[in-house]
Amino acid sequence: MSGQIENIKSAVKEALYDESKPWTNLFAWAEVQTGVNRLNLFLGLTVFTVFYLVIGYGTLLLSNFIGFLYPAYASIKAVESHSKDDDTKWLTYWVVFSFVTIVEFPAQCILSWIPFYSLVKTIFFVWCYIPIHNNGSIVMYNRFIRPYFLKHQSDIDQAVNDLSKKAAEVAADKILDKKN
Repeated sequence: MSGQIENIKSAVKEALYDESKPWTNLFAWAEVQTGVNRLNLFLGLTVFTVFYLVIGYGTLLLSNFIGFLYPAYASIKAVESHSKDDDTKWLTYWVVFSFVTIVEFPAQCILSWIPFYSLVKTIFFVWCYIPIHNNGSIVMYNRFIRPYFLKHQSDIDQAVNDLSKKAAEVAADKILDKKN
């Protein structure tokens, strides 16, 4: 167990000093201003965020912000890179993120009664985007979303085609009504 903690600690420390990461300059500045090691600053920020997600106000907004900010940055970098693998990774994340957001909206009245829901949701989003081989978005997509999609793909395609035709008919009717 202590070996795993040391591995996580060294990976976090490496990420905090990696010049290619957007947060490196911010943590370097904070380290100079406070005199506190950036690893300790990160741990303090993490503990504060966890406590805030447990007892704070507007925690769902913060949770969505955490689930959006870094993945959006990484997605833009992936689009600008020449590799296809990182594009697939982030597209998979956004499919899972969107699925959770769509399911969450109508279930909000029930989910608001679950203790520490914002914290659990934030941990889930972080698990979905951490840079490991089988992160949460890969697991959720392959285990739940993909099989359902493949099973119902022809029905979904038919519904999309029907809606497209109906939308085109309505648009054509509106254009004809404006001309008359």
